[in-house]
Amino acid sequence: MNRLIFLMVMILLAAGCAVPAAAPPAPTATPAPATPQPPACPLTEVVVPTLPALTPGYTDLDPSTGLHVTGGAPQVDLISYRLTISGKVQHPYQLAYDELRCMPKVSASPPLVCPGFFTDVAQWSGAPLAPILQRAGIAADAQRITLISADGYQASVPLNQALAAENFLAYEWEGEPLPILHGFPLRAVFPALDGNKWVKWLVEIRVE
Repeated sequence: MNRLIFLMVMILLAAGCAVPAAAPPAPTATPAPATPQPPACPLTEVVVPTLPALTPGYTDLDPSTGLHVTGGAPQVDLISYRLTISGKVQHPYQLAYDELRCMPKVSASPPLVCPGFFTDVAQWSGAPLAPILQRAGIAADAQRITLISADGYQASVPLNQALAAENFLAYEWEGEPLPILHGFPLRAVFPALDGNKWVKWLVEIRVE
C-alpha cells in the first residue's frame, strides 16, 4: 500500500468510518417440525355374521351360542350403519361402527336376566355408554334416554342410571362380533337392569 492510500484510510478511521465489511450470509430457515399424527386405530377386519339356517323360537336356546333368543333379527348393513345420538343434547351426532371400536374397550360378564324366562351369562365387550352421551352435551332438563332398535323396539332408562360407569354398548360377544340373533352390530349392556333394557340392533339413543 502506497503512502497516499495509507493516509486516506487513517483519515477515514479517525472520522469514525470504516471500510464496509462483507455482508454476513443470510441465515438458513429451519423447517418447522412435522406435526405428529396420532397412530391409526389398530382394527381387525370384521367378519359379518350370518343368520343360522334355523332360527330358534321365542325364548328358545340358540345352540350356536348358548344364549336364548327373543325374536327375529333385522339385518343391518355395516357400511352404512350409524349410531345416532339425538334429542335433548347440544351436539347431536353419529358414530360409525369402526368409530365405536376405536373407543376405550371394556369387557364384562354380567347375567342377562329376563325374569320368569331365562338367565344367560356371557362375556360382552364394547364402548362405555356415559362418554358417548356426554360428548353430545346433555341438556340440563333431560330425564331419560330411549334406546331404539333397527326392528322398531324401544326401551327407556332413567338418565342417572344410564350414566352409571358399568353400562356399555357391546359390539362383541365372547371376543367375536355379536351374532345377528343377539344384536349385531350393537346392543346395550345394563348390568343392573333386566334384559328388556339390553336393546339389540341398536341404531339410536334419544335423550329426553
